Amino acid sequence: MDDRKQTMRIHKQEGMTLIGFILVLAMVVFAAFMGMKIVPIYMEYYSVVEAMNGVAAEMGSANFPPDRIRTKIRDRLYISNTTFSVKNNDITITRRNGVNLRIAYEVRKPLIGNLDVVAKFDRSVRLSN
Repeated sequence: MDDRKQTMRIHKQEGMTLIGFILVLAMVVFAAFMGMKIVPIYMEYYSVVEAMNGVAAEMGSANFPPDRIRTKIRDRLYISNTTFSVKNNDITITRRNGVNLRIAYEVRKPLIGNLDVVAKFDRSVRLSN
C-alpha cells in the first residue's frame, strides 16, 4: 500500500503555460520590430559622424570654402548610401575661433499606424588646418 501512495503523488507542473509563452513571444516580436525601425536610424547617424570626422581630418579642410565642405560631406554620405536624412541646409559651417562643421537634422520614420519614431541629431567637429 505504501508503494501505491508514492506512485499516486501529484507532481506540480513546471514550465510556462501556452498563454505565458504567447505573451513572451509577443514581447520578443515587438522588441525585434522596434529594433528593425530604430537601428537603421542610428546606423545612418554613425555614417554621418564618420563622414564628418573624415572631412575634419583632411589637411587644410579649415581653409576650404563652405560649398566645397558641403560637397565633400555629401559625397561621403552618398558613398555610404545615407543621403536621405541630411539636407544641405542641415550642414552649417561657422568660422569663429577656428572652423566648426555642424550637422543638425531630424529623422521621422513611421512606426505603427499614426505613430512615428522621431530622432534628433546634432554634432559638431572642428576642421583641421
